[in-house]
Amino acid sequence: MLNGVGFLIILGCVFGSFIMAGGKMDIVLHALPHEMMAIGGASIGAFIVANSMATVKSAGKGLARAFKGGRWKDSDYRDLLTLMFGLLSTFKKGGATAIEPHLDKPEESPIFSRYPRLLKDHHLTEFIADYLRMMTVNFEDPHQIAEAMDNDMEKHHHEELMPQHALQAMADGLPAIGIVAAVLGVIKTMGSIDQPTEVLGAMIGGALVGTFLGVLLAYCLVGPLAAKLLEIVDADAKPFQIVKTAIVAHAQGQPTQVAIEIARRMTPSSYAPTFQQLETALDEAKNELNAVPA
Repeated sequence: MLNGVGFLIILGCVFGSFIMAGGKMDIVLHALPHEMMAIGGASIGAFIVANSMATVKSAGKGLARAFKGGRWKDSDYRDLLTLMFGLLSTFKKGGATAIEPHLDKPEESPIFSRYPRLLKDHHLTEFIADYLRMMTVNFEDPHQIAEAMDNDMEKHHHEELMPQHALQAMADGLPAIGIVAAVLGVIKTMGSIDQPTEVLGAMIGGALVGTFLGVLLAYCLVGPLAAKLLEIVDADAKPFQIVKTAIVAHAQGQPTQVAIEIARRMTPSSYAPTFQQLETALDEAKNELNAVPA
């Protein structure tokens, strides 16, 4: 929704100012189809040449993600903290025997199943299960755990950013591709140099539409979408940092509720539950944990 409003403002102000200044839209509209074909075709072709098929496919999902926005809401962060509280409390009370059934089949776990939105994030669920499972086999050195989790998060973040890097590279190249289209227009104009001045003026104006489109698409469409995707990918990486903080604090011997409070402080400020809100959620989680069969 917000993206659509932004694009309407861009188009309205750019073309509105052109029309108000006495510009003739018929020249732009006449040149638009073939200039767009040259710029769009060259951009897409270069994009395919420069990237692997996996990146090309993920770029489409990345664009959809940029329009859809981030996945995480206020309640999701609160749920993540209470989920970690439930898992770490179970681990602390019952050890490997108590926690392993929840890690082996999270979709059947009474702890995980309370949070269906989190359970749908398969990578996050696997991340939590894998590192808690490591701790059940005496992988409890906090420094080793932190380093392993950092490496895992870095790898995942790099993979998530590949479509964003590809889109940003496309945005960086669009102005130059617009110049290519404009030069072709100038070549065409030079072939009609014997035409009247008004005809040549319209042809040169049409050629300059290529430069205009290249710059407009780069800085007002593809570039902003790439920047939005970067923001979303960075935001969606925050939950992994929260999980890491909670598990490392637990490995350091902190009480479970203290570990969760430390993790709460890693939550983005605009989404973080207050201390009182988290305490209320944890009290409810404690009651639910007492009802879970041992």
